Amino acid sequence: MLTSALIVNALVLFAVLEADLGPRRKIGRFRILRPLLLAAGIVPLYLGAIETTGVGLSIEIAGAVAGILLGLLASSLMTVHTDARSGRPVSRAGVGYWLLWIAVIGARSAFSYGSVHWFGPQLATWMRDHDVTSSAITDTLIVMAVAMLLTRTLGLGLRARGAVRVVAPGVAG
Repeated sequence: MLTSALIVNALVLFAVLEADLGPRRKIGRFRILRPLLLAAGIVPLYLGAIETTGVGLSIEIAGAVAGILLGLLASSLMTVHTDARSGRPVSRAGVGYWLLWIAVIGARSAFSYGSVHWFGPQLATWMRDHDVTSSAITDTLIVMAVAMLLTRTLGLGLRARGAVRVVAPGVAG
């Protein structure tokens, strides 16, 4: 559980921050496709069988909802506009965006680490009492990460598509 969740967290954090941080990040096909490809790679490698009943299913759904809400929040912390020189959509993400991703991924990583080193027996008791498997916990963390990544990507793509393509005078489009 720990290794899978930490690998997914590191991959998502690197991909997002590398792509988004900065005052004028071009939004092109690769910028939208890269996180989709990352998610397509993460899901079959790390996601187990999704729970179909009980508390396991409930926490996986909660993880997906949390990921979507956090993705919307991340998207709101990024501005998208048309670059005056090129007429193409660009984004700007600053400290607030960076802090959100660090906080969310740090919290997920701390939970993963803590489940092994800090509060393992208590978590095991809760899981036994509520009939929750360790794969449901891992899947919840992965679903949350992927949902946040995909929601942010969808938001970025939709906002870029809505940016008006205007080419400045004297600049070839």
